Amino acid sequence: MIKILFFAALRERLNCDYYQLACNSPTTVSDILVQLKQHSDKWQQELSRSDLLCAVNQTMVAQNASVAVGDEVAFFPPVTGG
Repeated sequence: MIKILFFAALRERLNCDYYQLACNSPTTVSDILVQLKQHSDKWQQELSRSDLLCAVNQTMVAQNASVAVGDEVAFFPPVTGG
């Protein structure tokens, strides 16, 4: 299993804190996104954003990053401060 976390406004828009993805072999963040987008039209829209950020095991990564069984993947919108 791979634990998928959603943060900030993305979590609110998807109405989901986390998602458990069954996966028996190494994959990539991009492959995970393809699977998650199939969940619903809303997920397709939100997870297709060009400004979507991701992290694997709390390290920022590009969408071509490898993900292994047992990893934690987080998705979130850009963070702004003030």
